[in-house]
Amino acid sequence: MTLTSQGAQFIISSISTVVLARLLTPADFGLVAMVTAITGLGQAFADLGLSEATIQREEISHKQVSTLFWINVAIGATLVLLTASLAPVLAWFYREPRLKDITFLVSITFLIGGLRVQHDALLRRQMRYSSLAIRDVASYVVGVPLAIIMAWKGAGYWAIVALPLTVNTTGMVLSWLMAGWIPGPPRRDAKVGSLIAFGGHVAGSYLIYNINQTADSVLVGWYWGAGPLGLYSKAYNLLMLPVRQLGAPARSVAVPAFSRVQGDAERFARYYLRAVNLIMWISTPIFGFLFVAAQPVIILVLGNKWREAAPVFQILAIAALGQQLRESTVWLLVSRGDSKRLLKLLLIISPIIVSSYVIGLPFGIKGVALAGSITLVGIFPWMLKFVFRGTHLTLRRVGHAIRCPISLCLAGVIFAELALHLIAPQRIVPQLLVVALGFAAVYSFSLLMPPVREEIKSLRGLLGELRLSKQTV
Repeated sequence: MTLTSQGAQFIISSISTVVLARLLTPADFGLVAMVTAITGLGQAFADLGLSEATIQREEISHKQVSTLFWINVAIGATLVLLTASLAPVLAWFYREPRLKDITFLVSITFLIGGLRVQHDALLRRQMRYSSLAIRDVASYVVGVPLAIIMAWKGAGYWAIVALPLTVNTTGMVLSWLMAGWIPGPPRRDAKVGSLIAFGGHVAGSYLIYNINQTADSVLVGWYWGAGPLGLYSKAYNLLMLPVRQLGAPARSVAVPAFSRVQGDAERFARYYLRAVNLIMWISTPIFGFLFVAAQPVIILVLGNKWREAAPVFQILAIAALGQQLRESTVWLLVSRGDSKRLLKLLLIISPIIVSSYVIGLPFGIKGVALAGSITLVGIFPWMLKFVFRGTHLTLRRVGHAIRCPISLCLAGVIFAELALHLIAPQRIVPQLLVVALGFAAVYSFSLLMPPVREEIKSLRGLLGELRLSKQTV
């Protein structure tokens, strides 16, 4: 059900991307990206990591969850006030007065987030994936048509602002209805100190993680302005669309499942390796295809006015698999309750990644994308070694888990590139068809290889164990 939901969301989001890109301009997207790049940093504190605390704790009472709920609401309201007060500062920083009104409206998302955090966490804790799937799809069904109608009626960048507001508000209402949980009053004797301490470390980690994710957009917007930022952010968001669609369901399943086997070190390691293997089998052909077919994909999806985003899109595809694996390390540490190590890791790598963006900034949006991608790939082995301390996981075991999917992806890229240059189709659809057939040929041939068949069998075992884990909750 979770994968079906993500497929539906992907289709709806793709429709939104295609239509809005043709109705609006790169500058419209750049204006909103200037604000969301900053306000995105506050999303970590809107939660304060308390949703992860609710999910990760083996036993938790109604009194504790109620107290955490009111803490989240108070934090959300505080962030609304802080963000609204920053509106003039953002307008000055980017030299763009229109950002004041955008910032005021975007700030409301913090309060909406505070009202839904604990209800979302309870649904995830109970592994109610069908409810989560229905909620997520319904939110997009409401939000996307509204944004498209607004853009068609000439609302400009306000259509982009309205989309997440509508999606989040609808999701909040549905989470309350589906969870069927009503918070009680906050209690001093709820004993939430350890939960807040755990959540605080997670929130600090997510803040730094968000800095890594948004620093490039902030720098591009400040240095190059709304137009180049619109091209950069749209290329990034288009590439992140499959990343998020794969990561969200994987996270919702992995963190609760990993948390329940954290006492069995070897079983925990096997769960992680199988999960990473599954993610790589799904994501490598997607990002390999997008790397080879970057220009026709951009033109087909966004239109000719976005052609300059294609090189950025291709460069970012290099690091997309690293993004997936980096996210998996967050699941691992959170599910083990090791939030301090997660915070330490991100404090170490954050200056490195942000510095790479600064180095690439004078070379345009392609320079920023290339510098960040190379840096992420370069530091990734060390990141894994740091995260694996105290577990049965090693770089060798991970390398074995991802060897087949990575090798086939590289073979697919080479074969598709050769086919594209030899056949040299001139139109977009034939170009995409040639690339797709190139990857299909490589992956079809791989089914004849015994190692590939063995991995497919092991993935079935993983899914069976996850179903058993859900039944024992």
